[in-house]
Amino acid sequence: MHSLVTTIIPVYNRAALLSEAVRSVLAQTYRPLEIVVVDDGSTDDTSELANQLAAKHPEVRVLHIPNGGPGVAREAGRRAARGEFLQYLDSDDILLPAKLKLQVDALRTAPDSGVCYGITRFVDLAKDPTNFGLRRTGERIEQMFPSFLVDRWWGTLTPLYRRTVTDAVGPWTNLRNEEDWEYDCRVAALGLPLAYVPQIIAEARGHGGDRLSRDGSRDPAKLRDRARAHALILGHARRAGIDARQAEMRHFVRELFLLSRQCGAAGLESEARDLHHLASLVSKNDRALDLRVYGAAARIVGWKGMGSLTCAMDRWRKRRAGTRRIS
Repeated sequence: MHSLVTTIIPVYNRAALLSEAVRSVLAQTYRPLEIVVVDDGSTDDTSELANQLAAKHPEVRVLHIPNGGPGVAREAGRRAARGEFLQYLDSDDILLPAKLKLQVDALRTAPDSGVCYGITRFVDLAKDPTNFGLRRTGERIEQMFPSFLVDRWWGTLTPLYRRTVTDAVGPWTNLRNEEDWEYDCRVAALGLPLAYVPQIIAEARGHGGDRLSRDGSRDPAKLRDRARAHALILGHARRAGIDARQAEMRHFVRELFLLSRQCGAAGLESEARDLHHLASLVSKNDRALDLRVYGAAARIVGWKGMGSLTCAMDRWRKRRAGTRRIS
């Protein structure tokens, strides 16, 4: 629907935080809007609360789906969305009242832009809010690539997408970790310019509740998802024509190598071997000695053994560096 903004809120067992997220959208100065709450198989009273919000507010619709993770939930919301613009919002974050109006206006002013972002601040619920931009949201950056190879430098709540862009990149994956980074790198591969709002427009909130991204360097299930996401991201970057010699690509190759070692240490030998192969393939012109030596040793002693050894050495070096700083 022309001019309509659809906000998609996936939620799993976060009744109290969901109410605040929905209120922050209803408080927007922009209209028309709709809110699609996707209850991702909650087992507490979140489902009931979502239904109550829909009954009270005509802008709110609720989808109840079996638990499939954030990507599956966002995809269910994307398919149900009717808007010209799409906003994804995690249930523990909030939008500031002028966000949608400022971003729609910016996209109207820059018709070639596919995504608009603005300054997002981090708020620890146990502390006073800061006015510092989260990651690089306080900077004006022309395009998502190549910088997104170094870091997904905004939160899920930060961008507003044109529906034409989300249609072009297709469905969210069923990954439960780094699904948002992979999705945005697909968007980045389109090569569209970014629109920017130099104002604080949203709050990413820190809290003591569960987050799927925690313990992502040791949990085998999370590492498996991260390995798949990294492989996909590399494909998006290569499709976008990012040269292997660019600093951002070289950084990402080192991340592939690190993740390969972590997967090996966790017993994910297939993932460790595949990630090492991808890192070696991209960096072959650099003839990275450590990659070649590591691969040769892993083929002798096993990917798990090499991963365990090198990760233990990394932890030892970090502890040693920390001890030196204290002394």
